[in-house]
Amino acid sequence: MRPLQDQREARRRRIVALLDKQPVRSQAELQEQLAADGHEVNQATLSRDLRDLGVIKSKAGYELPGAAAANPQTLQQLEVATRAWLQQANTAQNLLVLRTPAGGAQPLGLALDQASLPGVLGTIAGDDTVLVICRDPAKARALARRLSPDSKQRTRA
Repeated sequence: MRPLQDQREARRRRIVALLDKQPVRSQAELQEQLAADGHEVNQATLSRDLRDLGVIKSKAGYELPGAAAANPQTLQQLEVATRAWLQQANTAQNLLVLRTPAGGAQPLGLALDQASLPGVLGTIAGDDTVLVICRDPAKARALARRLSPDSKQRTRA
């Protein structure tokens, strides 16, 4: 059996591939398509995957944000950069401050820029800090949760 993180990454890659082809009308439909491909997933986990991937719900159904649909590898590159560089994430209103080791801010900032995440207006990267400007405080908190899947996250109101 594959480790849970490998299973999650494979499932999320499959979600991106499925949504890249066409919108899916419901989570139940997506859940069935994933099961047909060997990815058994419950509704709570699927909802978390959709949130973390930045999937949006439109009249046509669940869709990838424009940039992610054009280049699904950017989401994987962001995950790799986050694991390699991110030490701490702090929110302050609509801002997200990401701390990295010295020299880590540029590669993390570049990965964030290339991912073109919904709700992210822009980034400014120094040597060990990335400032992410989000559309609103809720987007900043959601991005902090997305980038900090473990105890690295430190959220401030």
